[in-house]
Amino acid sequence: MLTLDNVYQASFALKKVARMTDLIRAPKMFPDNEVYLKTENLQNTGSFKLRGAYYKISRLTDEQKAKGVIACSAGNHAQGVALAASRQGIDALICIPEGAPISKVEATRAYGARVELVKGVYDDAYRRALEIMEESGRTMIHPFNDEDVIAGQGTVGLEILEQLPDVDQVVVPVGGGGFISGVAFTMKKLRPSVKVYGVQASGAASMLVSQEHHHIETLPSVNTIADGIAVKSPGDLTFSLTEQYVDDILTVTDDEIAVAILNMMETQKLVSEGAGAVAVAAALSGRLPLEGRKTALIVSGGNIDVTILSRVIDRALIKEGRVADITVELMDKPGQLLEVSSIVAESGANVIGVFHDKNGNEANINNCTLRVRMETRNFEHIEEIRKRLADAGFQIVRRMS
Repeated sequence: MLTLDNVYQASFALKKVARMTDLIRAPKMFPDNEVYLKTENLQNTGSFKLRGAYYKISRLTDEQKAKGVIACSAGNHAQGVALAASRQGIDALICIPEGAPISKVEATRAYGARVELVKGVYDDAYRRALEIMEESGRTMIHPFNDEDVIAGQGTVGLEILEQLPDVDQVVVPVGGGGFISGVAFTMKKLRPSVKVYGVQASGAASMLVSQEHHHIETLPSVNTIADGIAVKSPGDLTFSLTEQYVDDILTVTDDEIAVAILNMMETQKLVSEGAGAVAVAAALSGRLPLEGRKTALIVSGGNIDVTILSRVIDRALIKEGRVADITVELMDKPGQLLEVSSIVAESGANVIGVFHDKNGNEANINNCTLRVRMETRNFEHIEEIRKRLADAGFQIVRRMS
């Protein structure tokens, strides 16, 4: 049985490896409300996952430690297990799908674990990890469905109560449910009045669907930029704890996650991965009651691949109306590009890309199309530019924003 003593024991054990991450006010993001960010993206290994992994491994018997541990992950759990095992002098083997980003594979190795790349996807790597567990006697360190792991994640709840004793509500990212199970259990046991909300990506809402149906559901597929919480099915332990202690579960779209990542970078100078940004996305999108409440949003991780980050930023800029494409049809004659770019410049926008298609169209072979990509202020600014182009006699044939 999970108890508060387990969480306090985990907190004591973690003093050797984890840091108490800052809880910082976010007035630029939420000027009208008292909202704080719990920065687990700045935790050692860049994620809260170290907490549960370290506590679980610390509880193993000497015989289990001698045989080593096995885990399956392509992300934060792998790195958490790797560092936790290394700090305790235990051999760790991590099965990772061969298509995982090289940066994550190398980070796992750098933290001290051995890596076995497995052909296929996560499920194939998980099956391979189970085979190794049976063959070698290694202990499986599950990413979420384990009481010791849950207790370790619950230490984040202890820290929030210490840093903000009168907190009214806490918002937690949800994948398999280990994190929110630990935080919600801890909060409700110590401060039953605190509201605990979970947030999932709309493309991977397995816990929400399971709670709605009152039994564990397995999604046929998941699709989200928040790969850290892209879990098809919650665990039985986490499902039960979430059903008992969590007040509500919300969802956010990938566009809203992208906007949250960009917003944190610009206003708080924090880098978050997709899974780490879902709590902020829920608050920014207006799905949470913020007025008159002290709110703690947990930014659970910051291990985002730089190539993905650039695409996320582009997506967020388009979503906010800060980058836009406008395509106009015009006569193929000298001076047309200059006139269009002059109108854009006079409107206060900045041209960052131009594509000129001289193939014309079926109606008028003498015409061509010009697509202009611009940096803009907002959607109202885009409409102003469209109107000025139309007033100048240009026909807008396509709009992307």
